[in-house]
Amino acid sequence: MNKEWPIWEVFVRSKQGLDHKHCGSLHAPDAGAALRMARDVYTRRQEGVSIWVVPSAAITASDPADKGELFEPAADKIYRHPTFFVLPDEINHM
Repeated sequence: MNKEWPIWEVFVRSKQGLDHKHCGSLHAPDAGAALRMARDVYTRRQEGVSIWVVPSAAITASDPADKGELFEPAADKIYRHPTFFVLPDEINHM
């Protein structure tokens, strides 16, 4: 039986960061092996403090063709932008 290992997405949190950033993908037979391989491949210079590995199959992504309906409706709500508000002259340096 020649079964290909699943793909895992790797996220690393750096020493200075508060969030995990996607840094790549790898093939591994299970989560434990994916974690060890991610450590060896993506944190060789000891820049990370935390690693997440997630099966690629578990990620649901938006379709780029749907970006208009997903992200453009907020454009009609100008009151959400700070330019909508007029600042008094005494604090207008902000």
